Parts: sequence; C-alpha cells; structure tokens
Amino acid sequence: MTDASWTRSGEAPSLTDQYLLSAFGAVLVVLLFFAPELVNPGLLFIIGMTLIQSVFALSWNLLFGYTGLASFGHAGFYAIGAYFTGASLRYGFPLPFVVTLLVAGILGALVAYVIGIVALKRLTGIFLAVLTVALTEALGKIIGFTPALGEQDGLGNIPRPVINLGITSLDLTHSNAYYRFLLIACLLVIGGLWWVIHSRLGRTFRAIREDADRARFIGIDVARYRVISFMISGATAALAGALSAPWTRIVTLDQVNWLASTQPMLNSLLGGFTSFWGPVVGSVVFTSINYWTRNYPGLSEMLVGGVLVVIILVAPTGVLGILGKLRTRLTRGGRA
Repeated sequence: MTDASWTRSGEAPSLTDQYLLSAFGAVLVVLLFFAPELVNPGLLFIIGMTLIQSVFALSWNLLFGYTGLASFGHAGFYAIGAYFTGASLRYGFPLPFVVTLLVAGILGALVAYVIGIVALKRLTGIFLAVLTVALTEALGKIIGFTPALGEQDGLGNIPRPVINLGITSLDLTHSNAYYRFLLIACLLVIGGLWWVIHSRLGRTFRAIREDADRARFIGIDVARYRVISFMISGATAALAGALSAPWTRIVTLDQVNWLASTQPMLNSLLGGFTSFWGPVVGSVVFTSINYWTRNYPGLSEMLVGGVLVVIILVAPTGVLGILGKLRTRLTRGGRA
C-alpha cells in the first residue's frame, strides 16, 4: 500500500505508515477468513455481499477514476456473469466451476470489446454513459423474455458447486466453505486490479485521463487503451456477478436495471474515486449504514444521501480524502 490509501492530492504515506497499513490489512484478512466462526450467518452473508460489491465498485472505478470514462450501465456486465454462472450451475453445464468463472469474465470482456470498438472511438462523456444505460436496459428486456433465464421471476435455486481436484474434491455447498472461496477469489481479483493500476498499463490509463489530446500527441493510441480499460472493467464486473450467483443462490432482473448500476458509483464516490481503496471503503460504509438502519425504513437512504452531499461539498475525494486531510493536519500540528 503505497499511494493506495491517500488521494492524488495528498501526501504519500511514510514508511511507518506503510508498515502500519500492511499490518492492518493482514489482520483484516485473517479476521475475514475466520468470520464464519466469529459472526452469525446473517452477518456473514452481508460481509460476503460487501466483498462482491467492493470488486464491482473497483471495476467501475477503473474506468471512471483511472481512465476518465463514465459508465452508467455497468450492471449489464455484472448480470452477464451472474446469469451465465447461475444457468451453468442450475442446468449442470459440463464445466468446472473455476472455468465457469473464467468464461463469465471472458464474456464480460468480449461484450465490453464490442461496445468499445463501436462506441469509444466516437463517444465519451455523457454520450457513452447514456449508451451503456440503453444497452443494459436492452439486456434486461432480453433476459425478461428468455424462459431459460427465468424471465421476470429470475433464476432461483442455484446450487453451490463442488470443485473436483482429481484425487479429492472441494465441497463448497456449505455457506462457510463458499464464503472462504469467495474471500480468496475477491482478494485475487483485487490484487490483479492493484497490479494493473500500478503497472505501465495503469500509468497509460492515468495519462489518458489527465489529458487525452496530450497522450495522443506523445504517441499513445488513446482509443485502443480505452477499449482495453473497458474490457478489464467489464471482465471484473462480470466476475463479481459470477461470484454472487452461488452466494445469493438467485439472480433476478433487479440486478440488470440502471438502479443497480448506481451502486458501484455511490460506493466509489463515498469512499473516494481518486484512491484505489476508495470503492472498497465506500462499499463498507454503505453496507454499514444499511445494516445499522435496517429497522428504520427510509433512514438509510437519507443518511447515505446526506453523507454524499456533505462529501461532495466538503471533500469530493470521499471518506479517504477526509482522512488524508485530517492526517496531514495532525502531522503538521505535531511538527509545529
């Protein structure tokens, strides 16, 4: 964790801060691994959904926060992964579960490639955002008229998989076992995105976000790299959906509408879209507000809306932006 926890405008963490953040991350991973023994099944389900939403939000922020592209229909990629994996498990496709996840990600990347080739050379900004909404709504209509995908009722009774390892098998039918598989899978995906962001490819994305004309002037193929970013983002969102299907055991049309597409946007803005970890923090904050206000209908929406207004007006860089500013003030105050 070098620049991960701080915004672009904030100071880089010191070596001591990096050690503390690494230790905090290690303790958090250990606690998450043993969560089935520490919390009740209801809370464990919420933690699993927060992991999935974190990956989903990170996929959206790769586009918005690092490449400067806005997608208002990202739920379409999520639904592709969820419906494909749900149908694969429900109808017993002859595919190992890990291969099913990979195929779901490839499907998301292929759809993103087609959209990118057609749209990204001509459209950016609000026009691209509206196009993605329209395509997601069209996908929802297609699913709604497909009997094999449950039409308006969705795809229910999705079984959890058993992974055959040759001499033995990994039984994920119990929720605790699948939760640990989900945790490891999400950590691997997040680690992959971290590597992309901090690689030469990620630096190219950031150069395009900062100034596409200047990037083009120095020889960067802007349209090509935007398509690559769109493909990685679509594949990651589809993987998040693929992991969710066996966890929730049902996939419905609620996951294919424009409202579902706002979730990764809210999580990214809440946590801070200028930081790699902002979407993860936003997902945790959003879930916590929903959990603690679950007995008060409407209160969670008011609180999330209020927090978003405060953040947009006071600290557009989100919760991590506020924490970064507080850290800077405390550090300067201690030196004075």
